[in-house]
Amino acid sequence: MTTAALPGECWAITDHAAGNQRQALALAERLGMPVRHLVLAPRAPWSWLAPRLALGGPLALPAAQRAVFVPPWPTVAIGCGRGAALLTRVLRRCAQGHCYTVQILDPRIDPRHWNTVIAPRHDGLSGPNVLQPLGSLNPIDDAWLQDGRDAFPTLAALPRPRVGVLLGGPRGNLRIDRAYAQQLCSRLLAHQHSEGGSLLVLGSRRTPVEVLEAMRAPLRDVPGLIWPDPGNDDNPYPGVLGWADRLVVTPDSVNMLSEACAVGCAVQTFVPVPLAGKLSRFHQSLREAGLLHDLDNAATSDQAPLRETQAIAQTLRRHILVP
Repeated sequence: MTTAALPGECWAITDHAAGNQRQALALAERLGMPVRHLVLAPRAPWSWLAPRLALGGPLALPAAQRAVFVPPWPTVAIGCGRGAALLTRVLRRCAQGHCYTVQILDPRIDPRHWNTVIAPRHDGLSGPNVLQPLGSLNPIDDAWLQDGRDAFPTLAALPRPRVGVLLGGPRGNLRIDRAYAQQLCSRLLAHQHSEGGSLLVLGSRRTPVEVLEAMRAPLRDVPGLIWPDPGNDDNPYPGVLGWADRLVVTPDSVNMLSEACAVGCAVQTFVPVPLAGKLSRFHQSLREAGLLHDLDNAATSDQAPLRETQAIAQTLRRHILVP
C-alpha cells in the first residue's frame, strides 16, 4: 500500500538546545516532507511568559527573526521547547487554521492551543489531542545505527563486550560530579576486569570537566576511548551506539536514556541517590518495561528497542490527512 504524500513544507521550530532540536527534527523528518529548521527565540516580555502571552503574534520575535517567520505558511509546524510552543501557537492563528501545529513536551497550558501535543508519559498530561510516548523522540533506527558503524569502522576492532558509557550532567539533587565519576569508574572497572572488553566513554555538553578528568587516569589502560578528546573533534556518539554491546547511562537525561533504549542492546544505569518527581516516574516506567537495569546487576541480554518516533509520525500523518 502506497503512503500518501503530505503536501507543502514542515517547519521544525526550536531554540538552540540540542535536545529540543533533536526531537523536533527527528519527528519532522519522519513525515516525509521538505523540512525547514527555524531556530527562534521570543524576546521579552513574550519570553518571560511563553507560551501564555500570544498577543502581538510575530511581534514576539526580534526583527531579524521575524523576517523568516512569514508566509507562505507551512502545512505542518513542529515545535519543541517553551519558546517554540509560543510560536507554533501563534502560527496556528497566522495561518488561520491551515497549518497543523504540533508541540513536543508539556506546554504548561491547555493542549487545545495546538492540533497535537506530544508529552512523555511521566509528564502526566492527558487530553483528546495528547500523545504519550514512554520516552523522548529521536532518530535512532537500524539505518541510523548502520550509518554510525559505517562512519566509525575502527571501533569494530575494540575487544568485546564494547560498553558505551554516556555521561550527562547535574540535575536537581542528582550530583554528576567527581565523586560520582569515581564511584562509576570503580564499578565499570570491576565489570571490565571480570569480563574483559572495552569502555567507550562519551561526555555531553552538560558533563562537568571534572567528571571526565576523574575518569581519564583510572581508565587509561583499558581498551576504548574517552571523548571529548583534545586530539579529535569528531564526536563518535553514532559509532558508539552502533557498535555497543551494552550501554551504561547516567540517570539524569531523559533524552540520553531514551536514545540508549532505542538501540536494542542492554541498558544499565548507576543511581547513587533516590530520584524524585518526573525523573523517578520515567525510570520506573523503563524498569517496568524491562528496558533499564542497575549497573551492579549481572549484565543483561539484548532487548527489544524502544522506537516510538515512527509510530508517532504515522499517527500525525493520519490526523493531518483526515482533519
